[in-house]
Amino acid sequence: MDSLITAAAHALAAGDPLGALKRVALRDDAPALALRGIAMAQLGDLDRAKALLRRAARRFSPREIVARARCVVAEAEIALASRDLGWAEKRLEAARDILEAHGDRANAAHARYLSVRRLLLIGQLSDAERLLATLDPGTMTLPLRTVHELVVAGIALRRLQANAARAALTRASEAAGQARIPALTAEVESAWRLLDAPAARLISAGEERVLRLSDVETVLSSSALVIDGCRHVVRRGRTVVSLATRPVLFALARTLGEASPGSVDRETLVARAFGSRFVDESHRARLRVEVGRLRSALKPVAEVRATKTGFVLTARRAAVVVVLAPPVDDAHAAVLAFLTDGEAWSSSALALALGTSQRSVQRALDGLAGAGKVQSFGRGRARRWLTSPVPGFATPLLLPAAVPGD
Repeated sequence: MDSLITAAAHALAAGDPLGALKRVALRDDAPALALRGIAMAQLGDLDRAKALLRRAARRFSPREIVARARCVVAEAEIALASRDLGWAEKRLEAARDILEAHGDRANAAHARYLSVRRLLLIGQLSDAERLLATLDPGTMTLPLRTVHELVVAGIALRRLQANAARAALTRASEAAGQARIPALTAEVESAWRLLDAPAARLISAGEERVLRLSDVETVLSSSALVIDGCRHVVRRGRTVVSLATRPVLFALARTLGEASPGSVDRETLVARAFGSRFVDESHRARLRVEVGRLRSALKPVAEVRATKTGFVLTARRAAVVVVLAPPVDDAHAAVLAFLTDGEAWSSSALALALGTSQRSVQRALDGLAGAGKVQSFGRGRARRWLTSPVPGFATPLLLPAAVPGD
């Protein structure tokens, strides 16, 4: 490897893409194309970066399997940055095996971190934790150590473990400060803002206040009956009743919880649960059926009783009833949660991350676009959606993850 290639590689490792381009911008050999691709990725031109890396991979000879594997890893990193979550994971695993077999442990570890970050992004926390456990941050370079702690913090955020997230971000800040790479420092600072931003609203006895993530953790660990409007579960301590697939029952539970210990009249319940402005005998009959189902579902933790005008929800053993609501109430809050990371998403990537159909996601995006909350560019497969982050609000409670305590 010649001196210019070596110097460009060192510049990229130090987070200086312009310095790297000064050395290889006019060269067209395979190593230079690969470095130019990585430099363009660091500068944010992901389409150009992907094209350069593919050209480089074609120009490396079949015997240069390590160089080809590094190109695969770089392409996977670009796919993650551009939210192309449907990349060939087996191809990345094969590249990682080649790098490990040839002693390139740093790039092999980097490939493994890309897999972990993808799992984290689509909410597969247990799989992400298992893969993360195979990596030892003590043997990593400072940039990889920073990435490791950011992933640990991300998992803790999704699991609503504020103290664990804060400890991981402290370690990430130390590693990023020693690495002196601006992009890494900015990513750590962004994670700190997320941790300290309002994460939910607490509604109790008709009053409402904003909570940070640490406050949410305290509420979930208390003796209160929590109706979680972010994850659509009702829980008290270790007892969790999921209503995620029963939207009518959850709408009734949330409406009753917001008014508890008071009662809610039947007209209000019909409007909130069924979306009907007028109440006739058929609505009353359906309400009785759905309330019966809700009473049965919540039997381990709460009681639903009829009153003269409606119904009332009370927790067993005289516990307080509280409602956790998303920081922003929107029918498509989960889609907005992903888009507020500032990256451009495809509808297929959003569907994969949310575990739903692409058609459902497209309907949500069309509704958000009609309300002026998101915008798109490109056409067909190249169409991407983005929005500006909601100022001052964190979104980990809106993203898919295991129910806390599982």
